[in-house]
Amino acid sequence: MQQISKKVILVGHFGVGKSSLVRQFVYQKFSDEYLTTLGVKIDKKLVEFAAHTVNMIIWDVAGEVTQKKVPTSYYLGAHGIIYVFDLSRSSTFQNVKEDIDYLRKMLPQAHFCVVGNKRDLVKDEDIAEVKQSFPLEINFLTSARTGEHVEEMFRYIAEQMT
Repeated sequence: MQQISKKVILVGHFGVGKSSLVRQFVYQKFSDEYLTTLGVKIDKKLVEFAAHTVNMIIWDVAGEVTQKKVPTSYYLGAHGIIYVFDLSRSSTFQNVKEDIDYLRKMLPQAHFCVVGNKRDLVKDEDIAEVKQSFPLEINFLTSARTGEHVEEMFRYIAEQMT
């Protein structure tokens, strides 16, 4: 079975749950304790498919109000980008269109996944409202707390990068 390494970066506003998503995916753990990521935290996990294994090198980038504030060196060599926003805080996705356009310009070959996190905190009718006003397709609605769609989201981006 062939093994390939791929770099994926998690970006988005601060406090949206990027670190919690990584922790849930890599260690199957969740903590209510909020710890701000300083700079970048890197984790790895193997994702197996029938024909190959992806060694995911996951860069959890410190949250910023706009992606233009993230050091461009963090983006270098990224094969995939997971853009995370908080379903319960509209302020975390007000810049999503500009952020994604900026990232697509910087990394035209990268695969994108747009994720609304904290699904467990939002009612179905509120989600319908978010989807209606959201300027892009939302690939996954996740909950780092419950683990809902976390594995599927990371497997999706891993498969896209191969």
